[in-house]
Amino acid sequence: MTRSMAPAARRAARPAPRAAVPTLSDVAAKAAVDVSTASRVLRGEQGQRVRDETRARILAAADALGYRANPVARALRTARTHTLGIAVPQLDNPVFAAAIAGAERVAAARGYALLISHLEDALPAKDAYARLAQLNRVDGLLAATLEEDAPFAEALAEAGVPFVALNRVLPGACSVALDNLAAARVAIDHLVSLGHRRIAHLAGRVGGWNGQGRLAGWRAALKAHGIRHDPELVEHAGYTASGGAAAMAALLARVRTRPTAVLAATLVSAAGALRTLRQAGLAVPGDISVVALHDGPVAELVEPQLTTVALPAEAMGAAGAEALIAMIEGGATSAAATLLPPGGLVRRASTGPAPER
Repeated sequence: MTRSMAPAARRAARPAPRAAVPTLSDVAAKAAVDVSTASRVLRGEQGQRVRDETRARILAAADALGYRANPVARALRTARTHTLGIAVPQLDNPVFAAAIAGAERVAAARGYALLISHLEDALPAKDAYARLAQLNRVDGLLAATLEEDAPFAEALAEAGVPFVALNRVLPGACSVALDNLAAARVAIDHLVSLGHRRIAHLAGRVGGWNGQGRLAGWRAALKAHGIRHDPELVEHAGYTASGGAAAMAALLARVRTRPTAVLAATLVSAAGALRTLRQAGLAVPGDISVVALHDGPVAELVEPQLTTVALPAEAMGAAGAEALIAMIEGGATSAAATLLPPGGLVRRASTGPAPER
């Protein structure tokens, strides 16, 4: 027969009482304000007549108590989930990775969660958007695509939630994009300053908004310097390293006179081009210089390190999230915004003076 547990032992075996979860009322009491004022401040509502000192006191009280809003209760109260969806065609593309980071930063600051979706080739875009909007109940969508405008716009419209197009200007929709013409001009200005005049272009996706824009930027920048653009010097590489490698090989095999410099539409395709040039026994930048549009860690991991034009992809994601939240909350948004390259050229080892011939 076993003895019953002693009273002291029974007391020691009991689990410690769970600490009470701080409530909105607790925050209001600590900040000496009414609950509605605390609620408005913690929801991040703008335009409310709350003094800065009062706002700071409420935020300090919430932080001291460890208060966190209950997303389920808020969703039931507002008929919203306070969740944004972001759908991108490539997770390993530095532009989209940076855009996601910018959107996440803004979403978190405004009290929204961000749900990330990769647009797989096997799943039509409209199905992917519908899944985000309906099954996951997001309040709005940030979307980028490699598709053409018409099917992209149709798929977004069918999702049935507010949306912002990223990385292109979509006619009739709220859009946030990068200034491809300005970026190409920065790259070409740099190469021309080094004496290059025969400058090739590894273009993006045929028919794509960014691919067309960067090709037009290459042409316009050459024209501004009095250099005739040679269609023979354009090869479509897409947005992958393998595409860049294949396009560089095709270009070298086709041209009669080798270019002295190359402008790649993307950082990843430029990295692929470097591999082909190395395999062909060509020195970079001794025989041929390489510049890529967009900067990122990949630029410093390749050999030689890549000269790039920094593009504000993170700011693009942030601006898109701000615009989307404004739409969800009933505010006004501009139809389109095009972001200029803020940092300009990031010069590294892949560019040098044009070789003498």
